[in-house]
Amino acid sequence: MISLNYRDSRPIYEQIKDELRKLIVTGALAAGEKLPSVRVLATRLSINPNTIQRAYNDLETEGYIYSVPGKGSFAGERGNADAARRELLKDKARQLLRELRVLGVTPAELEALLKEGETT
Repeated sequence: MISLNYRDSRPIYEQIKDELRKLIVTGALAAGEKLPSVRVLATRLSINPNTIQRAYNDLETEGYIYSVPGKGSFAGERGNADAARRELLKDKARQLLRELRVLGVTPAELEALLKEGETT
């Protein structure tokens, strides 16, 4: 369900948020589907439950999930899934651009790569 990359510069809770957001936006987690409890997910990922709780709290604030006291957390209804998908794509593009800058790729090289991708 969720995999973590400990070499990633993003904090663990951000990686969890991104993975869950992706699962919800793509429909891999259906609206209303129960998420693993904080403790269960923390055990599966071998991380502190507070990290999972932080990710869940942020996702609830953003409207991706909702909590029912005594029942758990559930994937939320995404009334505007296209906008959420677009936002996810923007985040991925920004991440890729940061990585390309670190690798020293110039804007001209990037433009050439994009044009090359259009023809293949």
